[in-house]
Amino acid sequence: MGIVNVTPDSFSDGGSYASPEAAAEAGRWMLAEGASLVDVGGESTRPGAEPVSEAEELRRVVPALELLTGLPVSIDTSRAEVARRAIALGATMVNDVTALRRDTELAGVVADAGVDVCLMHMQGDPATMQDGPRYDDVVDAVASFLGERLEVAVTEGIDEERIWLDPGIGFGKTADQNLELLRRLERIVAIGRPVLVGLSRKSTLARVVGEPDAVVASDVASVGAAVAAFDRGATMFRVHDVRAHVEALAVAAAVERGRVAR
Repeated sequence: MGIVNVTPDSFSDGGSYASPEAAAEAGRWMLAEGASLVDVGGESTRPGAEPVSEAEELRRVVPALELLTGLPVSIDTSRAEVARRAIALGATMVNDVTALRRDTELAGVVADAGVDVCLMHMQGDPATMQDGPRYDDVVDAVASFLGERLEVAVTEGIDEERIWLDPGIGFGKTADQNLELLRRLERIVAIGRPVLVGLSRKSTLARVVGEPDAVVASDVASVGAAVAAFDRGATMFRVHDVRAHVEALAVAAAVERGRVAR
């Protein structure tokens, strides 16, 4: 899943795609590089980010989505109206960092449209989530939350086969908690739905390689983390550098098979 944030303040690519044309060009390039899906987002969820209005989110994402019509696209939103407009323009997945908690109408939009949805764990909200996050056991807490949200989504009419789960690396977790989630990712996989991970350029990885003050980690570190997640059962990888991840994961998959794909 290639990341296209049409925002001025996302932690890595904020402001990179200031125009719809630039965003669409980036999305097409990511698909050419091997992405299965392009994730378009119009509201930053970096630590400390403040929410934007629905009108502003629509103003940012709709023109880019119009230029990507006919291509495999997901919409990174927690609002029903934004999802509705994106689906009308061809989005096949709703990627919701609030796991259907922010907007009570979003589940119905997803269910009625019959598209995929990704439910993510986040402690708090982007503005406050990194203010001393605490867990008795982060893996148990995340697994319990995602299991509960899965049940809610199904109860709301969403086909279980269309639900993905995301442990929310970097969303209300310390660096060590992020690494523990990755180390025991099989616990999330065991819930029974495909797992999406967003490890790309996260600051936890910068700390691992000795850059404690860095906000953005390298793509090399990101690829290493993605392969570790693959080894533990992750299915989808939300990334900035598509080609590097595609090639590394292709090799990891070939090793798992013990042969070159035919």
